[in-house]
Amino acid sequence: MRYILLKHAILLGLFIGGPLCAAAQPAGEVRLMADDPVIARLDDLAMLPWIKHSPFSTDTVSQNIHGFSAEQVPTWPENTYRQRLAVLDARTPFDLTYNRVVQAYIDLYVVRKREMSSRMLGMAELYFPLFEEHLDRHGIPLEMKYLAVVESALNPAARSRAGAVGLWQFMLPTGKMYGLQADSYVDERHDVYKSTEAACRYLKYLHSIYDDWELALAAYNCGPGNVNKAIRRSGGEKNYWKIYDHLPRETRGYVPAFIAVNYLFNHFADHNLYPIAPTYCAYEVDTVQVCYPLDLAAVAVLTGGTAQELRDLNPTFKRGVVPDVDQPVSLYLPREAVGVFVSNEEMMRYSYQAAQPTATTTDRAAADVPIQAMEERSHTVRSGESLGLIARKYGTSVSAIKQLNGLHSDRIHAGQKLVVSKAVRASVAKPAPVKQASDATTVYHVVQPGDTLWGIAQRYPGVSVDDLKRLNADVGDELKPGSRIKVRAPKG
Repeated sequence: MRYILLKHAILLGLFIGGPLCAAAQPAGEVRLMADDPVIARLDDLAMLPWIKHSPFSTDTVSQNIHGFSAEQVPTWPENTYRQRLAVLDARTPFDLTYNRVVQAYIDLYVVRKREMSSRMLGMAELYFPLFEEHLDRHGIPLEMKYLAVVESALNPAARSRAGAVGLWQFMLPTGKMYGLQADSYVDERHDVYKSTEAACRYLKYLHSIYDDWELALAAYNCGPGNVNKAIRRSGGEKNYWKIYDHLPRETRGYVPAFIAVNYLFNHFADHNLYPIAPTYCAYEVDTVQVCYPLDLAAVAVLTGGTAQELRDLNPTFKRGVVPDVDQPVSLYLPREAVGVFVSNEEMMRYSYQAAQPTATTTDRAAADVPIQAMEERSHTVRSGESLGLIARKYGTSVSAIKQLNGLHSDRIHAGQKLVVSKAVRASVAKPAPVKQASDATTVYHVVQPGDTLWGIAQRYPGVSVDDLKRLNADVGDELKPGSRIKVRAPKG
């Protein structure tokens, strides 16, 4: 009861309390330009295939504390924003200042980019438990998790124009300085665990320089050299807002955006915004350790998922392939797929080797390596269920369910029976031994589910992706299973 009374006292203070003193703020009206770096990051998130095509779902009824209609876009008096931030400020070592710049970024998230904000709120379900674990272990304020929202919009495949990569946007030299390896096949800047650990170590180092979290944030964005330069030009001031005008343009919006994200994640319901959760949440994903070459497309066939979903869960593997490595690496799978994978691990180890022919062929023969068969599963729709909720329950995607059931929209009705996973055969195909094709023969490849141009090129010695594109001018990056493409043409 004590907690409830305190909570009500705080809420009342938002509306009856007087204005609080604001920190020094830039003069004049603040308007965010179309090329603002934070806007660019949000737009990049929209292009991530997982977010563009995969299911996001939410139940807004229980979260709609104000009874807003679906189309309402609420805004509040300036003093309300100021006092809400003051309440948050009292709970954190960060200086959550309110001013015109901060308000501009709040408006960006709660008015201009509402759909993206809802999806970021949902993506947080996947990443925030991990972030908080690492931050707590390093003694860093848990609010630092919002930094990844500003840096990458929680897009694990994010790449900035400057070449920064991953959730925490590491440049290649800085990443290697903190133990993140990168080569043609693997980029650990995409690894959620390793990049988060590296970010924590880097942030601790920056905080040790300035003993100030806002300056540490600024240095994370533009480097200690630029922050030190801004401090010197301001006459030795060591306060973010006092060196604001001397910082690079992107960094001037960096801390305000961080403050705005703090506000968004604590007051989204006050703006009729709600988390739209992705298919895979933190409690539905698990890891297995592998130390042998592996094609994610083959894993998808085995587990009943899609190659794109596995690539989204494993952005570390740049080409959709786990390379031959000296030490185990983490492979992220839907939790219910882990048992199937482990039960067939020897087969998976073999499958990659078998898919690397020494002769050119499109013919296949049945392998004698058994795998654990998966039965077709179905689900009877209950009242109030959506395709997104059903997909999350079974660890699949809305697009996969729609494809399996021939659905052309997201509309379903109570009592409807849906196939949620297809059966997998009790054996896997492998290349049959064939004779080497002559130079006078046109060689074709029949596209299999999960095939990519790069993967096909790897199966045919001396063939590159550029060769495939040259021989198949009408073929794009999206390959249609069952179609034929040329992999080698007669010489001369």
